Amino acid sequence: MADHRLLKMGSLHQGTYSVEQFRSNRQVADVQSSLHAVTDFTQLGLNTNLYRAICRMGFAKPSRIQEAALPLLFEDPPVNMMAQAQSGTGKTAAFLLAALTRVRPEDRWPQILVILPTLELAEQIAQACKRMLIHTPHVLIRHAVRGQVLSREEKVTEHVVIGTPGKLLDWTLRYRLFDMKKIRVFILDEADIMLAESGHYGSVINIHRQLNLTGGCQMLLFSATFSDEVMELADAIIGTPFVKLTLRHDQLALSNIRHFYMETRSDEEKLEAISNLYQCLSIGQCVVFCRSRSIANCITETMVQLGQNVAQLHGDLETAQRLAAIDGFRRGHQKVMVTTNVCSRGIDIIQVSLVINFDLPLFRDKNIDLETYYHRVGRSGRFGRPGTAVNLIHPERDYELEAVDQIQQVFKIDMTKVDFHNDDEVMGLMEHTEGVPGDAGA
Repeated sequence: MADHRLLKMGSLHQGTYSVEQFRSNRQVADVQSSLHAVTDFTQLGLNTNLYRAICRMGFAKPSRIQEAALPLLFEDPPVNMMAQAQSGTGKTAAFLLAALTRVRPEDRWPQILVILPTLELAEQIAQACKRMLIHTPHVLIRHAVRGQVLSREEKVTEHVVIGTPGKLLDWTLRYRLFDMKKIRVFILDEADIMLAESGHYGSVINIHRQLNLTGGCQMLLFSATFSDEVMELADAIIGTPFVKLTLRHDQLALSNIRHFYMETRSDEEKLEAISNLYQCLSIGQCVVFCRSRSIANCITETMVQLGQNVAQLHGDLETAQRLAAIDGFRRGHQKVMVTTNVCSRGIDIIQVSLVINFDLPLFRDKNIDLETYYHRVGRSGRFGRPGTAVNLIHPERDYELEAVDQIQQVFKIDMTKVDFHNDDEVMGLMEHTEGVPGDAGA
């Protein structure tokens, strides 16, 4: 566990980010010299193969999170980091780039461990990692997700292991397929859900306990949101010295996304509202979030009747089906993804211009789950592109109206009411997105 006798070394505001440094009173490492932004990847001293790869991936210059985080992540000896970054801002590239620079290809054992909450995210991160390693074929990647089976006699020899908590707990604690003491970089993506006590906390802690925390293992925790509870849990496990990068509160609003609501008194009216959206607008790609598999089936049936190609994503699907659904949607074979919360985090599909909350994300006590709302609507507006979020609200349910008010207050946004019966209002809804008025089924 981390030493709680921490000294706050200093803090500063670096544009979008507040940067704080902490160290144990027994340690002397100082990251003050790295508290500056980089404006070009050439300033990082990347090896030629990684630099060629990121250029090929289309990275012209660092994003804001990359500007702030990368100089610190490249420190030697390594500095641990807890970093907050909006959806679609390049946080994945930041932690992968930093981690891959620490791989020793001649050592044929796992050195980088990346843990994510879902197999879809694990697959996405693995694909990004493969693209970064396009010119470095001797650095190998292993997936640790449901469906990947190894015998107890086998050993994992790949340099980078990317997986989900349950499978990794089996591989490390039950079967000991690789030596956790040799891990050089430990990464938790979507750290808020990974460390929430209602999430994967127990599995993550059991994996974390196997690390060699005194041997220079770098710990990186990334997420778009951090609750106070998760901040405390993260403080307890992250080693020192560490740096905390947090977004200023006014940066959480995702100003490139416009938010609307429509008053609907039943699931049937919600389906009618969606139908009218597609009859009035030409929409690029859309993600529809709902509360259950049965509702997902109803939405899918309606969309198919409108001539749309639809993908479904929910937890009851087999691994291959879930990955195929994401892949088909990413390739544009389907224009609509109907899903439960499986798709609310981290899935980067840049063509998505519209998110529809068929059902608001609510806790059991009917209070709004603000973090899930934030992650859901963040499926549109990726990498600063314009996006639109439409929320279907029952006007006689006070808790849903209160949820709308709370979303506006917390994220400092205006959520505009649109009458789904009024074609003119509907056609004006997506003025700033890639969708334009046109024929249904586009």
